[in-house]
Amino acid sequence: MSTHTRSSSSLSTSVKTHTGKDLTLPTGLFINNEFVPSLSGKTFATVDPSTGEPIAEVAEADKEDVDRAVDAAEEALKGWQMLPAATRGKLLWTLSDLIDKHTDSLAALESLDNGKPLRDAIDDVRGVADVFRYYAGWADKIGGQVLDYDPALHAYTRVEPVGVVGQIIPWNYPLPMLAWKVAPALACGNTVVLKTSEKTPLSALKLCSLLPLASIPPGVVNILSGGASTGSHIALHPRIRKIAFTGSTAVGRKIMKMAADSNLKKVTLELGGKSPNIVFDDADLDGAVAACFGGVYDNVGQNCCAGSRIFVQSGVYEEFTRRFVEKLSQTVVGPPTDPTTTHGPVIDSLQLSSITSFISLGQTHGATLAYGGTRLGTRGYFIQPTLFTNVTPEMQIYTQEIFGPVACLVRFETEEEVLGMANGTEYGLAAAVHTTDLDRATRMARGVQAGVVWVNCYNLTPPQMPFGGYKQSGIGRELGEAAIREYTREFCVSHIPLAARRYFFKTDFMGFDGLIETKSVIMRMRV
Repeated sequence: MSTHTRSSSSLSTSVKTHTGKDLTLPTGLFINNEFVPSLSGKTFATVDPSTGEPIAEVAEADKEDVDRAVDAAEEALKGWQMLPAATRGKLLWTLSDLIDKHTDSLAALESLDNGKPLRDAIDDVRGVADVFRYYAGWADKIGGQVLDYDPALHAYTRVEPVGVVGQIIPWNYPLPMLAWKVAPALACGNTVVLKTSEKTPLSALKLCSLLPLASIPPGVVNILSGGASTGSHIALHPRIRKIAFTGSTAVGRKIMKMAADSNLKKVTLELGGKSPNIVFDDADLDGAVAACFGGVYDNVGQNCCAGSRIFVQSGVYEEFTRRFVEKLSQTVVGPPTDPTTTHGPVIDSLQLSSITSFISLGQTHGATLAYGGTRLGTRGYFIQPTLFTNVTPEMQIYTQEIFGPVACLVRFETEEEVLGMANGTEYGLAAAVHTTDLDRATRMARGVQAGVVWVNCYNLTPPQMPFGGYKQSGIGRELGEAAIREYTREFCVSHIPLAARRYFFKTDFMGFDGLIETKSVIMRMRV
């Protein structure tokens, strides 16, 4: 990442969005509810994917800046935890209302920095408000339980926040990924140090300006702009007790190692995918075409759960292919604010180069290029949605995550065959099944190795439902009640009432000063 040195007095800039509106944008690091310069004075440029030209210079965080952010988060931790849980919930609810109020400006920056059509960015921001509102409701409902397993014991569990948590988010869904991580962390009573992607820092900086307006106390949320080195400092920091990362599997492995090498911090990883989209002969074909199309081409294919391996049963393969290509022919690749645009640019020149390399490999290895595959224009990073047929399992376009608008169409005959193909990957983030047979849908949902299974739909991620992967697609879950467990720790207390102690010690019960050490064993019998 190229860097520049800038005067520390310049912490905001004016940017012109695609709608023609000028917005004043903070460009500093957000620490302790203030925008501050990086201690080194370094900055970097963020680029408009639709033009390839710089939008703004933002501060770049180094190790010393991460230390500052952790100091602020630690200082705020006790006060945030001591707030009544319902008060934390009210503050998150206030923030969600402010996000709703500023939807237009947040979406305009998301579209400008990421390249997605403006209407998609608006949908994203509305979803962000929904996530904060959902976890606002959770804040005062987090608790342990009394375990009444022996009348002579008073035993209970207590749920506590982890402490200072580090979070690293990707560029494909900047604000949604921020919400998925920050909202449950705050609801549980943690404080946050979050790094945005160096490719898309702008909308998060704008959201930071809303935190003081929502009366979120200083130090509770600290947001840093920076690249890989900034993320490494967060993952290695000895006073950060948990790390949450969304990104590639390769980087996820590095994050996990750094977390282990530093202080064995708690880890959640939402990583890559090569998700199967399975269409049976009895499927509603129009619905299946629409769901598969969105499943792979939404966000120009830059989606960790993209259903890029489309398996179609032989009885409908030819007709499905015809309808799918027809739908592809209706796509409009263009600038984000054009109301006719269905697909914007990919994020940058590196991503464009990677995608076109995969397309060349598919052709070299003998797959049939049924549609697309061509870069459009020379300004910005636009490429046609692409479809390959006659794809075989050994091809790289079939096995590797492309993270772009490229789909593989594969014919199958039986449930057993397609289940083997669907599971024949080290990824296991998501999957979809398209059928009108409820029994088949249930069998396939049980058999496919994926953390999320959609039936007759795709890309539905409501905040109430957990999201995460199997195998090399990650560890842990985001969203839903499951995310609460990722941002808390639980301890057990077992108290032996004084009158009962003599009985327990006489019978050689394992105990010491009213505390016992326990082990949990769960056994599932063969059925």
